[in-house]
Amino acid sequence: MRRLLALLGFVALLVTAPAQALFVLCYHDVRDAVDGELDADRAAISTRHLVDHFEWLKAHGYVPVSLEQVLAARDGGAVLPERAVLLSFDDGLASVATRVLPLLRAYRYPAMVAVVGHWLDLPPGENVDYAGEAVRREDFLSAAQLRELVDSGLVEIASHSYDLHRSVPANPQGGQSPAVTTRQWNGAQGYETEAQWQARIRADLARSAEQIRRLTGRAPRAIVWPYGAHSRASDAIAAELGMRAAFSLHGLEQSLAGDDAYARLLIDANPSAAMLAAELRKDGGEPRPLRSVQIDLDAVYDPDERQQARNLDALLERVRALGVNQVWLQAFADPDGDGAADAAYFPNRHLPMRADLYSRVAWQLRSRAGVEVFAWMPVLGFVLPDAAQQRRLAITAASHDGRTDPPRLDPFCADTRRIVGDVYEDLAAAGYMAGLLFGDDAVLRDDDGLATDAPAPGRARTDALIGFTAELVRRAARWRPNLKTARNLFAEPVLDPVAERHTAQDLTRFAASYDLVAVMAMPELENAADSDTWLARLAEAVARDRTTLLHTVFELQARDWRSGKPIGAARLASRLRLLQQHGVRHLAYYPDDFLRDEPALETTRAAISASEHPYRRK
Repeated sequence: MRRLLALLGFVALLVTAPAQALFVLCYHDVRDAVDGELDADRAAISTRHLVDHFEWLKAHGYVPVSLEQVLAARDGGAVLPERAVLLSFDDGLASVATRVLPLLRAYRYPAMVAVVGHWLDLPPGENVDYAGEAVRREDFLSAAQLRELVDSGLVEIASHSYDLHRSVPANPQGGQSPAVTTRQWNGAQGYETEAQWQARIRADLARSAEQIRRLTGRAPRAIVWPYGAHSRASDAIAAELGMRAAFSLHGLEQSLAGDDAYARLLIDANPSAAMLAAELRKDGGEPRPLRSVQIDLDAVYDPDERQQARNLDALLERVRALGVNQVWLQAFADPDGDGAADAAYFPNRHLPMRADLYSRVAWQLRSRAGVEVFAWMPVLGFVLPDAAQQRRLAITAASHDGRTDPPRLDPFCADTRRIVGDVYEDLAAAGYMAGLLFGDDAVLRDDDGLATDAPAPGRARTDALIGFTAELVRRAARWRPNLKTARNLFAEPVLDPVAERHTAQDLTRFAASYDLVAVMAMPELENAADSDTWLARLAEAVARDRTTLLHTVFELQARDWRSGKPIGAARLASRLRLLQQHGVRHLAYYPDDFLRDEPALETTRAAISASEHPYRRK
């Protein structure tokens, strides 16, 4: 597991084997007049700006390459030229033939065009809802135009699926999410099984491949996933059907020789050549500041579905108003508040399902509030429904310093690893997530009762837990590739290196193993006599290594769990500002009581918002 180089947004793809780099640009419609701010179709680009892009690429030594060259280089053939770029145009719009092809001919640039089969088969009079507008069949490529593109020798046609460029029912509440990555909900029949999902995806891609072969004389060698949503399982199906390359939109660094989908830079808001240049010249420097809030899904849940819907609306409005750019969303149920999962908010093989809620809330946060969502899960803290199995797998532990650890399962038992791995895989299959937050239950004490083959306290246990979380990422990545990772870290191991022995936690090891380290900067939890002095000391300890600081989120507490009282928005805001004064870049807090406005929105927003202008939206 390696640190991801870009934490937010779409950035230029991929550094590959030595001396090979490839940038993939994703365009859509090309029109003579486009307003990047007000146009309903934000992915459209003006003809003038596309010409400017081509001119800039040419002037600065970028070399457009064909899909054939990419596949050959991946297979060990000719090395790609320096600054290679693959131009891709999605959705099969007619403008590719009328506006783009003349430019490709003029510049002698190759390109890849991805078509949606269903849109090519639209009957007369039927429209497609495209970027909020009704688009007719004649707005998409005709059979003659497809042949013209292929006959030019510059364009290769890829599949954009036959009819997967849409959302499908994702849960009993009627939520919708991308067709490729969703086990769709079928009412009385429940969720698709994995076999049914595979059959649906395979049938669709096979139909697309046959259509393209019939229209162009050549079956597609690439799949361009709608919305960039895909899984390793869907990639494998496409590969079986001859689509040797897969393309997404996640914008993360990958190896050209690997089997992951290639990322692309989404061109939207009609960017100028200068804006394109800024994206292509990104060099993996300091990431944007993260502003995160950790949310209890237990607070959204209500047995009354109408009240639950009102709770969700309140959460979405709160997150939008706060202006944060990331949410750590509880995916497990902990109604007794002991820190362990008694049930789950998603269908799974081992835990009771309190409600089928995670997928709905996660996708709403992404699509309506515009934030990145990490699924917050325990690593060891599970209470299994089989009491005998729980006793057999449980860690026997004592109370430490007045703090009792949650019920935990022994990670050195094979059954623990299998059960927890199954739960993580089921979570990934159930709903959207950009990453995983491993909770603060992932701790091993020096006097914990563990399996006989457990390593001795100290570094070996730290590494063993890191290895276990890497295993969980691999299980989840089957359905959600390129997951980012974060892990909670108690403050004690940061301030006292000797503490690793009785926590199995270490800042340096965590920083090398996860994309983010979520340090629990919680003075009341640690009984700090002077909270400001304690926070300053914590920040200084992390800042001793600049790289570690850039990948550390300081998570403050908004409630004093010992007294049960809120910290107060003013005090929370003061602490957030104090940490920034000590060089802290990434900030978070927990909990957020969005139903009772704690901490108070108006005060909290100014301190936590990631927006340049954190004012109330009209």
